[in-house]
Amino acid sequence: MNLRKLGSQGLTVSAQGLGCMGMTFAYGPVDDTESIRTVHRAIELGVTLFDTADMYGPYENERLLGRALKGRRDEVVVSSKVGNEIDDNGGFTGRVNGRPEYLRKSIDGTLDRLGVDHLDLYYLHRVDPDTPVEETTGALAELVAAGKVRHLGLSEASAETIRRAHAVHPVSAVQTEYSLFTRDVENDGVLKAVRELGIGFVAYSPLGRGFLSGRINSVDDLPEVDFRRIAPRFQGENFDRNLQVVRKVKELAAEKQITPSQLALAWVLAQGEDVVALPGTKRRTYLEENVAASAVALTARDLAALDAIAPHGITAGDRYPAEQMVFLNG
Repeated sequence: MNLRKLGSQGLTVSAQGLGCMGMTFAYGPVDDTESIRTVHRAIELGVTLFDTADMYGPYENERLLGRALKGRRDEVVVSSKVGNEIDDNGGFTGRVNGRPEYLRKSIDGTLDRLGVDHLDLYYLHRVDPDTPVEETTGALAELVAAGKVRHLGLSEASAETIRRAHAVHPVSAVQTEYSLFTRDVENDGVLKAVRELGIGFVAYSPLGRGFLSGRINSVDDLPEVDFRRIAPRFQGENFDRNLQVVRKVKELAAEKQITPSQLALAWVLAQGEDVVALPGTKRRTYLEENVAASAVALTARDLAALDAIAPHGITAGDRYPAEQMVFLNG
């Protein structure tokens, strides 16, 4: 797999990373053994970027990734995220916390759970509306100075916030949802801002939370305990409208003799050398399918066809339930 730069501070990663959230969180039953094998297979296939967060579990995802990477630390880039507040009992508070004291406390727990002495990339998971981003970034910069973190990132931040944070300390990566189903960053100034500032862009959920894989034809195809069962895009008429888009993606993929997932991932990778795709999976079979998308070359005709099939705004329903939407584009 080819490599891409994230920012101008020296961070280089594989064009596709591996999002580890679903290995312990949000997407139904888990299998630690298969998840660890998936991480190991990813390394074999040239994936270097592994993404987790303290809130995934909470904490269990970092612990699992730490076990999977034991003895392999020098081969990988480890990123985690902080800011979705977790109380002293390990429960979610429903708040976002970007206060310096919270960040200083959180990093030590993350490093311990991962079994590493530093993070390669540390993101502010969501922007705290009650703490100036300059204060938050200043505290994160302290972690860089202390050697606990090498590079800083932001997740789901607005263009203005990105500029303000970057003025305090260089930001290497901005992580935001981006796919044929979610093209907001093309129009809200985020992609423009990161490119002007020389920041890399990490596209999470590049398969539209699995919708673009073409494997989900009914909400009944999802496990009983699965975040997507309450996600607006998977509900009622929204689901039916979105399925029509997926069917057209499947048709084009069939013409190219690739899977819908590979077509959707190839589209993300074609959006620029500064874009890194972060598909998540907990199974080796899906991992191998996803990695193969890096070899798919899309023609100008293919890209035009996909623009016609899935223009900005085509997707029905919000990305998250209403109570979570308020923390986006912070």
